[in-house]
Amino acid sequence: MTDHTSISEAEALIMQLLWESHPRSAEEICQALCEQQQWQVSTVKTLLNRLLNKGAIRADKQSRYFLYSPVLQKEVWLQQESQGFLNRLFQGRLAPLVAHFSQQQNLSAQDIADIKKIIQELEK
Repeated sequence: MTDHTSISEAEALIMQLLWESHPRSAEEICQALCEQQQWQVSTVKTLLNRLLNKGAIRADKQSRYFLYSPVLQKEVWLQQESQGFLNRLFQGRLAPLVAHFSQQQNLSAQDIADIKKIIQELEK
C-alpha cells in the first residue's frame, strides 16, 4: 500500500462496508450494494480486484470463496482524503474552508458551537 492510496467513490462504498464488518465475501458485498447501486456481481469483483491491487484490502481463501478485509485503515484514508480536499480547493488551509461554508450559510448553530469548542481545545 502506498502512502496515499487513491480510492474512487465506488471503491469507497466497498471499503465502508468492510470497515463496518469484515471479512465479507464478494456475494455478501453484492447483497449489500448491487441493487442500491445497480451493479452486477462482476462490477463488485472488478472493484475488489482494484482494491486488492492498490493494497487497500486483502483476500483470504476460505474453501471455495475469498473473504475480503480492509488493510487500509479508515482513519488513514479520511486523513488522506481530507488533506487532499484542502490542498486542491483551499491551498491546504482550513480557515478558507470554514469561511466558504459560513458565507454559504451552511453552518448551523450547532456547527458554530462545535467549531468554537474545537478552537478552545486547540488553544489549551
